[in-house]
Amino acid sequence: MRAHLGDQLVIEGTKTSAARRDGEIVGLHHEDGTPPYDVRWSDTDEVTLVFPGPDAHIHHLEHGRSGIAHPAPAPAPGAAGPEAAPHGTSHPSDIGRRVTVERRRRNLSREETARRARMSPGYLQYLEERPADPSVATLIRLADALGTTVTALRGGGMDLPPGLGQALLHPELRDIGPEECRTLLSTHGVGRIAVRTDDGRPAVVPVNYDVVDDAIVFRTAPNSTPAAAVGTEVAFEVDHMDEALSRGWSVLAVGPASVVTKPMDVHRLTERAHTTPWAGGEREMWVSIRPTRLTGRRITPVDG
Repeated sequence: MRAHLGDQLVIEGTKTSAARRDGEIVGLHHEDGTPPYDVRWSDTDEVTLVFPGPDAHIHHLEHGRSGIAHPAPAPAPGAAGPEAAPHGTSHPSDIGRRVTVERRRRNLSREETARRARMSPGYLQYLEERPADPSVATLIRLADALGTTVTALRGGGMDLPPGLGQALLHPELRDIGPEECRTLLSTHGVGRIAVRTDDGRPAVVPVNYDVVDDAIVFRTAPNSTPAAAVGTEVAFEVDHMDEALSRGWSVLAVGPASVVTKPMDVHRLTERAHTTPWAGGEREMWVSIRPTRLTGRRITPVDG
């Protein structure tokens, strides 16, 4: 028997009354993929060390085939530990790419993310680099560790407004202090700026932003709606909603907006930008918002 991280181990009951059991292989103890394995069982979500018997077989995630268990050969000299990742060249899945993007966006190492998600760093490496299909329980833990949602990691619901899930049974709405607000703003992302346009009407538009030297900065075009922020006091909002757990937070920054005019500052912002504006086009005018007030709110369970 040989397995890869992410394969499914199935134990078939040999007795009529015995229940079939299956789980996800989340840890390898031998580099060649031979037993034993660390298995996260689907019925309990617990991880145990398993030496498969004759009633066990492997469902290989990538090949869609099964293999009957055979006695494990002696470990090879210098065998890798339980966090060893599988070898081979494969393209990552969409879920793996989204996990990698979210992890890097939050400046989290693979080890720290794995610790938060209560999984092996080797298994997280497998999810990011191979065509994996993790369980719902695994996705929930990853989403919680990365501050995102299961739906977002799966790429679903892109055309639906957020917040369609059921409310918590006993929700608690609490204020967030300025320091936590700064942390949640992080270094970059997508936020919404509220402005008053040239015709006097209010407008709220999303922008790709960065945080540099405590200022919120974004690129736009001189005649665009976000450019109307220049020379006025504006509101800038970011939020996050976890559809799976029915919780979320929002941060509101209020302050004056101005154009960045010094060539050295413009060059520095352009060099440090994490991304170009998603809307595309010529957007070379940098706008800076210096928050004079930061407030936020978070929805959690009463005992959360």
